[in-house]
Amino acid sequence: QVQLVESGGGLVQAGGSLRLSCAASGIILGINAMGWYRQAPGKQRELVATITSGGVTNYADSVKGRFTISSSSGKSMVYLQMNSLNAEDTAVYYCYAELVVGFSGDSYDYWGQGTQVTVSS
Repeated sequence: QVQLVESGGGLVQAGGSLRLSCAASGIILGINAMGWYRQAPGKQRELVATITSGGVTNYADSVKGRFTISSSSGKSMVYLQMNSLNAEDTAVYYCYAELVVGFSGDSYDYWGQGTQVTVSS
């Protein structure tokens, strides 16, 4: 019932920009954190950026100064503004959320299906 729906991926030239969006839907009682991970061919999935419900952000060193993560009021959506893209940013980008979905108050991890970002030179 809980789903993460991503949008905004595509093909861009080096130096260009993209903005990824992710919306969490379903019966959600709380959001502890949301963020973005990516997986390039032949590599392990890695953290790109996360943001907590309190607004605390965390970025991979490789994207600091170029990418900005943000969330909507109410924290039901998360965005990733990607600037100065280069070939090393080519990957499948996955939306991530730690959500409270039960009355017990326990949180669980959820993942989107992924969206392809390809940077051409």
